[in-house]
Amino acid sequence: MAKGNAPSRAVAIDLGGTRFRVAVGTDEGLLEWRVSRATEVEQGRGAVLERIFATVDEALATVSNRATIQGIGIGAPGPLDPWTGVVFNPPNLPGWDDTPLKVLFESRFGLRTTVNNDANLAAVGEHRYGAGRGFAHLVYVTVSTGIGGGVIVDNQLLLGQCGFAGEVGHMTIDMDGPPCPCGNVGCLETLASGTAIARQARQFVAAGAETSLAQLSLQEITGKSVSQAADEGDALARRILHEAGVALGVGMVNISHLFNPQLVILGGGVSNSGEVLWEPMRQTLRTRALTACQRGLEIVPAALGDDAGIFGALATVIPT
Repeated sequence: MAKGNAPSRAVAIDLGGTRFRVAVGTDEGLLEWRVSRATEVEQGRGAVLERIFATVDEALATVSNRATIQGIGIGAPGPLDPWTGVVFNPPNLPGWDDTPLKVLFESRFGLRTTVNNDANLAAVGEHRYGAGRGFAHLVYVTVSTGIGGGVIVDNQLLLGQCGFAGEVGHMTIDMDGPPCPCGNVGCLETLASGTAIARQARQFVAAGAETSLAQLSLQEITGKSVSQAADEGDALARRILHEAGVALGVGMVNISHLFNPQLVILGGGVSNSGEVLWEPMRQTLRTRALTACQRGLEIVPAALGDDAGIFGALATVIPT
């Protein structure tokens, strides 16, 4: 708590991709102010940063007692250095190579600033404020356009020597699988992400498969539309999601063997596809994982949704 029993506060920023979000939150996890705005990366890094700076000014103006602000927490797409706060070459933010976010924000606002990978912060957010409360060992996995993750061991975020630990989306699932933008082949991301699910559906439709998805143009077929078709009973859509669930299950086996967590939290839009995805994932885990690693392990949906990274940014600034 800040002086005078006033709550401690922080400004949290989620850079995301097409949109960025800024919030003011308290040590108790209450978001007192928040806004989401278009990033407009095509305008260039300088213009985007000025827009974010202006939004942070708005956020700070809502706080009557500036002394309660403990700092600024930023979640950014990697790769990045969480110690220096330098973002290297994020695919979602072209032109941001070697951007010293920590230095830029501390110089602009005079507030201590933390910078971390957005998936890592989602893990921290769920651990402190969401589905992971009370668990000392957990892994957060987000299955969306891509697949990312964060690992909590003994209540601490696992970073690794360069800050790149927890890249669960790039574990190899199929040694002869499809190429991944990371340079590897057969990554979990190439088999179970929303992008992968859409790609497989487009390939089937282009080959003339019988499916309700054929009513859409290839460009209109997305992971979400495949999920909707599966909900409506489309056999091909259900098959694609089943296979994605099996791939996720193999990922869960690897996670259980590597980290022996108490909890795996599954978030991201694809995770909302329901039992057609979740049951083959669970079954694969039950069949393939060491019995000892399954003992006490739960897999649950994320509780904080798209706000997990915002809450994680708060948690990195405000002490427990």
